[in-house]
Amino acid sequence: MWLLALFVGIPLIEIALFIQLGGFLGLWPTLGIVILTAMLGSWLVRNQGLLAIAQMKQSISSLQDPTEPIAHGAMILFSGALLLTPGFFTDAVGFSLLIPPVRHALYRYARTKIKVQGFGSAQSRRPRSYDDGIIDGEFSEVVDDPNQSNTPSKWTKH
Repeated sequence: MWLLALFVGIPLIEIALFIQLGGFLGLWPTLGIVILTAMLGSWLVRNQGLLAIAQMKQSISSLQDPTEPIAHGAMILFSGALLLTPGFFTDAVGFSLLIPPVRHALYRYARTKIKVQGFGSAQSRRPRSYDDGIIDGEFSEVVDDPNQSNTPSKWTKH
């Protein structure tokens, strides 16, 4: 139900803001602001996205948990989508997602709401020893056909 409210509410907010600000500023300044925020937003998203990729690479290379840099990268990507969408409300949300303390606060909040579980127990993840006498494999019995010639097939070159 809340998703429906978002799909209906956000466009209504955007239309109301366009009417109010367009009436106050005029058509061309309003369109100029929309285009300027899209250009500025794409530049900021590119720079912060490259920084997030560098942080993710650094955390992976130092064998640290890359969850937070990945989450920041996802929020920056979402911010870019919001900034390229015409509208003042989506621009405000998009620009706020480009502020690192806001992203960090959202990440901390999401960590309290999302529970990550592993699969299986520690014993089931233990590699099996080769000393237990079990060999896994598949086989099929091949019977020689006396009518078949031993000449190579035409599918291979010899």
